[in-house]
Amino acid sequence: MQIMNELKVLILDDESRITEKLKYHLEKRNFKVTTANTPKEGLEKLHEEKPGVLILDVMLPGMNGLDILEKVKAEYPNLEIIMISGYGDMDMVIQAMRKGASDFIRKPFQIMDIQLAIERTEKFLMMQSKLTEAEDREVLVSKELESMIEKDFIGDSPQIKQVLKMALKAAEDGDVNVLVTGENGTGKEIISRIIHFGSPRKKKVFAPVNSSAIPATLLESEFFGHVKGAFTDAKEEKKGYFELANKGTLFLDEIADMPYSLQAKLLRAIEENKIKRVGSNQEIPVDVRIISATNKNIEQLIDDNKFRIDLFHRINTIEINIPPLRERREDIRPLLNHFVESFARKKGKTKPGISEALVSKLERYHYPGNVRELRNMVERAMILSDNDTLQPDDFLIKEDSHAKTDKSVPIGGLNLDDNEKLLIEQALKETDLNQTKAATLLGISRDAMKRKIKKFGIEIVRDLQ
Repeated sequence: MQIMNELKVLILDDESRITEKLKYHLEKRNFKVTTANTPKEGLEKLHEEKPGVLILDVMLPGMNGLDILEKVKAEYPNLEIIMISGYGDMDMVIQAMRKGASDFIRKPFQIMDIQLAIERTEKFLMMQSKLTEAEDREVLVSKELESMIEKDFIGDSPQIKQVLKMALKAAEDGDVNVLVTGENGTGKEIISRIIHFGSPRKKKVFAPVNSSAIPATLLESEFFGHVKGAFTDAKEEKKGYFELANKGTLFLDEIADMPYSLQAKLLRAIEENKIKRVGSNQEIPVDVRIISATNKNIEQLIDDNKFRIDLFHRINTIEINIPPLRERREDIRPLLNHFVESFARKKGKTKPGISEALVSKLERYHYPGNVRELRNMVERAMILSDNDTLQPDDFLIKEDSHAKTDKSVPIGGLNLDDNEKLLIEQALKETDLNQTKAATLLGISRDAMKRKIKKFGIEIVRDLQ
């Protein structure tokens, strides 16, 4: 069971738009969430659900949130209460803290602000501290790690075992920066969480940031924060992701999509362990471990002058590549069993059987969406199927989207790195080890050629005459 699944959250806000949006996003992060839109409803659900954390709006119909805070704290002294308000001045913040609030967040806020506020509460940290090490030291991922991460990253293939081995090795060092690569849907964020929660930083914040989802005009402010008045909409001081993730891990998803103009500032922050908020000259020390992820070829982006090579080397101390599902078909059956069992439990259904014909069909499929696609297929089948046993017809897969087994396979198999190494060696052979000509033959730059020769450990040795 995941730690966040053990922590119930009640949201009391008169705006249903806010409660539903928060509920949706926090449930995606595996919290158990209940909502209420009136003080009466909120107090009833507080008594019924007995949550560990209450997110409470200050402005409520018929009763002030600060009065509710005082009343609730008197009855539930161990309840963590996070206040939210669009009107909070410093006096109100101080008053809320004196009455027992554990945090105060001003509207408008980001979902991450709420997530991080929850993860800072003593209730959350106490539950983390109670997790014990695995009794069986032979398992790939300890029970402590399993309780903190999604369990969708499972499999029997040698490739997945090697990925997990590298992740746990990287986790031992709490400071080394890691780049996780792989196609969409392979589980890059899950591996990143394994690295964080297996590291000395596990009791601190894991802050996931989608680098491509933030408007370019807000990127610098989001990462480094801003001071009041730094720009037109900067009405309050704001901490950026680096400060929020201090002592923890900053997970930069889709790092390759980060604008070139921000990359130099990101590099400086990583190298110097200091940031400056927008509109301020004051340097703020930060201690953050960077884990990045991408589904793109960063080396090609470097050649196209779209990604800084110095930033690439800084985030790429260790690279972990997750192979696509089509290259590790022995993982399909355990993943299928896992998803069927998981959705049966979540939807309160009896777990159906799985026909061998279905397994055979799924093992032939190409999976452009990888593990995420298989998960979605299973969820759809579990919703629509009334069978006691899942059959091939429960999974809509077009025949022309199956992997074609009669097509010739490259000498290096379907492993991209193996074939890339073979092509480089062939190009060098055909150009008599002339790296410039070989690079031209391959359609890459000389610098990219040198990096790949180093990456694959290709020896350049001429025959002695």
